Amino acid sequence: MAGTLQVSCSVDRPSFSHKFDDHSRGSLHSSLSFKPLFRKFQQSLILANVPNIIKEAYVRLTDIFVDLAFEFIDQPLLPSQSNFAPVEELGEAVRVTCIEGSIPDEFPEGVYIRNGPNPLFGGLKSTKSVIGKSSHTWIEGEGMLHALYFCKERDGSWITSYRNRYVQTDTLKLEKKRNKPAFLPAIEGDSYAVLSAFLLNLLRFGLVDKYLSNTNVFEHSEKFYSISENHIPQEIDIRTLETLGNWDINKAWRRPFTSHPKKAPDTGGLVIMGISPRKPYFEIGVISADGKKLIHKADLKLNRCCLCHELGVTKRYNVIMDFPVTIDIDRLISGGSLIKHDKEGRARIGIMPRYGDADSVQWFEVESSCTFHIINCYEDGDEVVVLACRAHGSVIPGPDYGLNKFEWFSKGFKHISSVEKTDEKSQEGSFFSRAHEWRLNMHSGEVDERNLTGTEYSMDFPIVNEKFVGLDNKFGYTQVVDSNASSISGMAKYGGLAKLYFKERKLELLPDKKQPEEELIKVECLEFPQNTFCTGAAFVAKPGSPEEDGGWIITYTHNEDNNISQVYIVDAQKFSEGPVAKIALSSRVPYGFHGAFMPMR
Repeated sequence: MAGTLQVSCSVDRPSFSHKFDDHSRGSLHSSLSFKPLFRKFQQSLILANVPNIIKEAYVRLTDIFVDLAFEFIDQPLLPSQSNFAPVEELGEAVRVTCIEGSIPDEFPEGVYIRNGPNPLFGGLKSTKSVIGKSSHTWIEGEGMLHALYFCKERDGSWITSYRNRYVQTDTLKLEKKRNKPAFLPAIEGDSYAVLSAFLLNLLRFGLVDKYLSNTNVFEHSEKFYSISENHIPQEIDIRTLETLGNWDINKAWRRPFTSHPKKAPDTGGLVIMGISPRKPYFEIGVISADGKKLIHKADLKLNRCCLCHELGVTKRYNVIMDFPVTIDIDRLISGGSLIKHDKEGRARIGIMPRYGDADSVQWFEVESSCTFHIINCYEDGDEVVVLACRAHGSVIPGPDYGLNKFEWFSKGFKHISSVEKTDEKSQEGSFFSRAHEWRLNMHSGEVDERNLTGTEYSMDFPIVNEKFVGLDNKFGYTQVVDSNASSISGMAKYGGLAKLYFKERKLELLPDKKQPEEELIKVECLEFPQNTFCTGAAFVAKPGSPEEDGGWIITYTHNEDNNISQVYIVDAQKFSEGPVAKIALSSRVPYGFHGAFMPMR
């Protein structure tokens, strides 16, 4: 959510004290005219055309102001949240020899790599000042890559090694050089504290927030990238995890970049998007198959900034998810939150030709809900089918500031069957996520939507065999939420994996037995040992296999009882039989986000 705003204003130096009451804070808020100031901030260019010596002096003065006015505070972790804590970089790769079971002979040589937040300086920070308090959220730690390498000897034996490394973004290097936190948290907190952080970060660094680069890794044209959707990707040397630089497609794309770009099944071009809290709110693009050129770009002319985490593709179309989790600077200026989920807000799905524009998008109104992750999309006659993980509530951004954050998250992670009353407006069980299907008729404009899975499992972080992205597929895989463990910790924990059989149906009587039977798909679940949780699951295709489920699911796991991290390899065709190999790592791997397997050519 970077911007290019500047401000011209003078600030009288107050007597800064970190002890203040609600009355004094309210008086301060009422005396500040933030909205006119922000408008002026957008229009002025005070640092654009002045000598460097003046710029440097101005930055030093704002640094002094921040050091005096803001106090950084560590955000504590509960014992049940211990594996969300950061780890140190290892340096060199470490040989891994402790393997239970065996790595399959047909398993491809390559790298299993996972991204995730690993905050600098010991953990996430909050700041407090006379203006108020702001905090980093659980998604904001700096990106660290964790990689397990699979290499085969001539005799057929396997050599495995592990390494981790921070993504060396420009902002990480800046903070490491200062050897202290520099960017003020600018997402969550008292509205004026967030706005002040927003402006001060921009004045000092030219950026609203850090290059997090902590969400996903992807490959395009045999190059590898780390990404978080608040900025552009960083190219990575997959063998050393060295950061090679920012990727802006030869300066053609200088805005946020989706964490989930998709390769078009027809051309191999990379379909991307970028959201921004100021116009244009949503732009879509297509990068050439060789990665050298942005061959298409379009402003979809949305009237709001939706926090769209992922887009979909079919053979001919792009799929846009415009759901009611929004980013709104005007709302922030007016005293509200920067990010908000409106449970009653508009939800719609847009279908557009691959190289279309705003006028070519066909919009379909759907039931309001929250969807971050798409399983797959494909065309079926006149219909575009969208498969995704859908919940009633959003885990982002969290509760209104000032509410009990732990209690709010704990209620949301409750299993839906444990909630006494079925109330979609209630926070309890609102994060319970099911596989959902929308069938969008391009000819009639009609929508048919339904849950594909019942109330036994909450699931998210879906994956498919990448050869079937954008095509009709039989299988999908998800991580399964341990609702009890997640509710206890107030953080998502995934205690197993699920295999979804989209072409196999079963009939299930809904729990209250007052509703008619609902047609659901077959789900096969692999539950892990108690207090063992996974992140970053990926599909590894078996070389030469013609079958969609020919391959393996690979995932990082952590056992909280013995504090040991492992990598599980599960045969996708013998899913419920459990891992064929468990590879124990010498270092702890914190919970994180998305992973991928990159074959070594």
